[in-house]
Amino acid sequence: MELILKQDVQNLGFKDDVVTVKPGYGRNYLIPQGFAIVATPTAKKVLAENLKQRAFKEQKLVDDAKKIAEAIKALEIKITAKAGGEKLFGSVTNADIAEALEKNGQAIEKKFINSGIVKRVGKYTASVRLHREVIIELPYEIVAEVQ
Repeated sequence: MELILKQDVQNLGFKDDVVTVKPGYGRNYLIPQGFAIVATPTAKKVLAENLKQRAFKEQKLVDDAKKIAEAIKALEIKITAKAGGEKLFGSVTNADIAEALEKNGQAIEKKFINSGIVKRVGKYTASVRLHREVIIELPYEIVAEVQ
């Protein structure tokens, strides 16, 4: 079953993508939730026209995302957490990385950051999606909180 996504769907695609899914997933979840519409020939023509008109605006968004990416790459992120030796009490998640970026002047939503759950002190990298075409690797370090 071919569908046109009306918004980003995790592990499936981005807004305005034409995707093929199993009929049950499309009929029972994506369409009723308002995440997608059926990709009829008419809907595909409308989508193509909208994408053509949006291409210039899209280029400006990509350029802005690249500028933000350069600013983020210049940052050195250090997250302090309580630890017993090498092991953390708790964990560091995407929300903690988003908070650290916020303190450094870059507001990124946590849903666009993918780092997994980290439970040890050390250096790690997280992937940050600023735009569907702009994904950067953000190095960060977790250090033990000094008592």
